[in-house]
Amino acid sequence: MIAKRLQAILSRHADSVVDGLDSFPCFHKYGIMESDDAVRKLAALAQSSRLMIFRALVQAGPAGLYAGEIGMRLGLTPATLSFHLKELSQVGLIHARQQGRFIYYAPDFSAMNGLLDYLTENCCRGDAPQCSPTE
Repeated sequence: MIAKRLQAILSRHADSVVDGLDSFPCFHKYGIMESDDAVRKLAALAQSSRLMIFRALVQAGPAGLYAGEIGMRLGLTPATLSFHLKELSQVGLIHARQQGRFIYYAPDFSAMNGLLDYLTENCCRGDAPQCSPTE
C-alpha cells in the first residue's frame, strides 16, 4: 500500500524539479511531508510569541504544560495565548489533552522531527558529514 502511494506521488511529480531540488513530497522516517505542510509549520513558528510557546513546550517534554502555566511563564494574556495555541495546533506542531480541569499542551515531536528532516534532506547535496558544524 505504501509503495503504491509513493509510486502515485512520484508519477504525479515526475517532471517537477526546482533549482536542482526535487519539488515532490519529502519521504522520511516520520512519513511524507508536502512542501505546503512545511510552509504552514514554518509560518506558524515565524511569529515570536508562537516560537516562544513552542520552545517552552519542547523544553517541557512530552508531558507538556497546562495553558495557565504557559501564560504565566511567558507573560501572555489568556486570549493571546489561546490564539497562538490554536495556530500551533492547527498546523500540527502541538496537541492538547484534557486532564481534570486543565488543558495540557505538548509538542508533537514527530511533526517537529519531520519538519527538520524535510529542511535538511538535501543538505550539502546529501553529503551529511559536510554539513556538520566546524569548530
